[in-house]
Amino acid sequence: MSDGLEDVVAADTVLSEVDGKAGHLIIRGRTLDELAGRTSFEDLVQLLFQGFFEDLPTQIGPALGAARAEVFAEVSALDTGLLDRTPIEAMRALTARLADGDDLEVALRLTAAPAVFTAAVVRSQAGEAPVAPDPTLSHAADILRMIKGRVPTQSEATALDTYLVTVSDHGLNASTFAARVIASTQSDLYGALAGAIASLKGTLHGGANEAVMAMLLEAGTEAGLETLMRTKLAARERIMGFGHRVYMHKPDPRAMLMKEALERLTKEKSELQLFKLCETGERFMKQEKGLYPNLDYYAAPVFYLLGIPIPLFTPVFLAARTAGISAHVMEQHAHNRLFRPRVLYKGPRNLHPPEKH
Repeated sequence: MSDGLEDVVAADTVLSEVDGKAGHLIIRGRTLDELAGRTSFEDLVQLLFQGFFEDLPTQIGPALGAARAEVFAEVSALDTGLLDRTPIEAMRALTARLADGDDLEVALRLTAAPAVFTAAVVRSQAGEAPVAPDPTLSHAADILRMIKGRVPTQSEATALDTYLVTVSDHGLNASTFAARVIASTQSDLYGALAGAIASLKGTLHGGANEAVMAMLLEAGTEAGLETLMRTKLAARERIMGFGHRVYMHKPDPRAMLMKEALERLTKEKSELQLFKLCETGERFMKQEKGLYPNLDYYAAPVFYLLGIPIPLFTPVFLAARTAGISAHVMEQHAHNRLFRPRVLYKGPRNLHPPEKH
């Protein structure tokens, strides 16, 4: 038995391979270094969807832009009850209003939904009007525009686009596995995505990026971060942003790409102190615990510099990962077998039931 299904192969896939020993991530035969910063999120979505939809266009950007415009119609359903929820909870409720199905249009709407809905929710919660999508912009640029109410700079859009590509798929992680288990029952795309969204609320998966930024802000300075980390280690508290179930002895390649993105942003925005702060934490944890930073450690400050509110960190993660989840659901449906693992019972056994009277 393997607790947490460690190293258990549960499915075959052509989508991505996570090689923790080598520190590599391969998506559709191409390394992450070949993709991030060189391939747009739109092109990456097309790469993931290849072979699953007969009507896949040669350029998916216009179709994804149109999908953002379509799902924005559901923003009118925002009311006081939803605005009292967290952004990811409100986004989940709005997503539930979208039509079910397994075709390309549904997959594109589900890929567009987290970006559109979470931006609308956070602006509405701040007393501002939601910003309608601009189908002519890239997905990354439109996400920032809908959140901040202005068209981002090219470097800002590029930084977010790099992030979207970097996290679009990552093997059989918790949310993708949840989606494939649901898909194996012959549930549709939305049903599978609903389960994936639920899994992302936990701090051990999607919510870790929010915890990282809270720690960095609490520390404030390099000395403060080292002191805070020492205190947490002494109390045997988990320090979010370090260590990974797969990349145990090699750096997380996604973290290194986001570190580069953070360095570029801090130079442009004259915020080099934030980059130095993060490097201090990286050095400290490597020295004290032999741990490398994971994706969340450097992605969180990138989001912060892009002006993305902390409650939106996890929904923006979902905006990227939905593409991979949708592809995995279609792959599961194409070669389906119901997931039905066993459990090892360790409870009491009443071998001698009482006599009936």
